[in-house]
Amino acid sequence: MKKSILILIALITIVFSSNAQKIKGSDTVLPLSQKAAENYMKVNPSAVVTITGGGSGVGISSLLAGTTDIAQTSRRIKFSEKQKLKQNGKDIREVIVAYDALAVVVHPDNKVTKLTREQLEGIFTGKITNWKQVGGADLKIVPYSRETSSGTYEFFKESVLKNKNYMSGIMSMPATGAIIQSVGQTKGAIGYVGLAYLNSSVKTVHISYDEGKQYTEPSVANAQNKIYPVVRPLYFYYDTKLEKTVKPFIDYILSNEGQKIVSEVGFVNIK
Repeated sequence: MKKSILILIALITIVFSSNAQKIKGSDTVLPLSQKAAENYMKVNPSAVVTITGGGSGVGISSLLAGTTDIAQTSRRIKFSEKQKLKQNGKDIREVIVAYDALAVVVHPDNKVTKLTREQLEGIFTGKITNWKQVGGADLKIVPYSRETSSGTYEFFKESVLKNKNYMSGIMSMPATGAIIQSVGQTKGAIGYVGLAYLNSSVKTVHISYDEGKQYTEPSVANAQNKIYPVVRPLYFYYDTKLEKTVKPFIDYILSNEGQKIVSEVGFVNIK
């Protein structure tokens, strides 16, 4: 009898562990993976999907350490990271699950409604320090950024700053939600966030990548129509050895139902 119970417990543990998976990484991807996991577990009651943020770099590091099954990132895996994973015997697969437009946000009382890429570069590198320099009030600019482990930090640096360094002493925030909160509470503030995080506590700025000839609002429609310039893919990375465990959830996100969630959350679907 005792032996039968132990066998039953072992079988339940095997079934549970085969249906349980951990996803870790980008805060940008968090709203999507959380909503998708919630719906997926309703459809598959035996499945357990645990989601945590921390940044794209944290997700890749966790994949390397074997403490997550899927790394979710808002930037592509670096060559150095790929090499480390390979050296540790991991054969990594990349899946694009959605696209995201990166919005520049300011306090709702800020009268500035549009900025060029060059002006944004000047603000975040510390060359432009007062809103009056870009047509606003005589007010000190307070730029907010993500931490260096964030894929959003790296993408903004690459796409908007053209790989120039952020100003020293910039306000680095541990999560995207913290940027929204800080910008909404600080009159001279400016920051950057994924579309899914936008709310009424902040105001978006229209962006120009052609030196002011045309300014575009950050929106799903403009990203989908390829007229908004600051758009990036969102990724899942996993070790092919875990394919049997992770593929059902990934297939769900890539399905029509999953891509409907992508749109509902505020991202651009891949279909």
